[in-house]
Amino acid sequence: MLDLPFAFNGGGDKLQDNTEKQLPAFSIAIVNYKTLDLTQICLQLLKRHIDAGLNAQVWVVDNDSQDESTHYLRSLDWIHLIERRVTEKEPGFMAHGKGLDLILAEIKTDAVFLMHTDTFIYDATVFSMMLNAMQAGDKVAAIGCLHQLNRGYVRTAWRTVNGFFKYHFRRLKQSLSLPSRPPKPYIEPYIKSFFALWDVRLMKELGLQFLMEDRIPSYAMQDILKSKGYQIKALSPMRLFQFLDHVEAGTVGLAAGYAEGHRRLARKKTMLEKLMKQLTGEKQVGNSIAD
Repeated sequence: MLDLPFAFNGGGDKLQDNTEKQLPAFSIAIVNYKTLDLTQICLQLLKRHIDAGLNAQVWVVDNDSQDESTHYLRSLDWIHLIERRVTEKEPGFMAHGKGLDLILAEIKTDAVFLMHTDTFIYDATVFSMMLNAMQAGDKVAAIGCLHQLNRGYVRTAWRTVNGFFKYHFRRLKQSLSLPSRPPKPYIEPYIKSFFALWDVRLMKELGLQFLMEDRIPSYAMQDILKSKGYQIKALSPMRLFQFLDHVEAGTVGLAAGYAEGHRRLARKKTMLEKLMKQLTGEKQVGNSIAD
């Protein structure tokens, strides 16, 4: 069980420090690659929570973007920025994993939240909710979500049932030596890194990293931890998305060049426009009051 040097109050807004020397309650790890608009909104929302008392340390790796997002990150004095140099072409998931491992090597806190630049935290009590759940659990190594979108109960149930029949139908075709696509698990086995809490102390004790076996970051580690008897706790998207939003493949959409009418890109643009108007409006109100 994670032994944290602090306790949360019921609302989760303030921290009661139980150590003589106050340390950040936890770290937040983010990897940026050419996502200026997303990164700005993500960090502006985090800064609002930190200004309101969230005791967190924010670490950002820039994966050799060499664009405006790099300049933006350099302008922020409240984050810990690591600029990673890329010498040869590598898959996106490997670049992301290497960025996370750079942060893992630097942080001193016992807990770290992984976030994507297209994850927007509206309610900071999500941090205390997940930390308290890790403290209360038995051998809980990580907490996250199996799905990157909140599809609701009906669509989630339908996808599971539909996946169940597809999985067994494809296995049947394979058993009959008929051509078939590989069967995919109808229940997602791994929590995703768009928002997940990890026990850093446990990871370091066991010599684990996010990028292992050239697989999606944390997937190999989740298998290893489960084999050792540790729990990877999954929250339902219906619960988690009460506190945040996530543009599924939003970062990939920008980098991969989705067509203008692609549903993911359209959803991202709509969300960004709404958030930018909200943040801009709040700044204008604040300036008027100051004047």
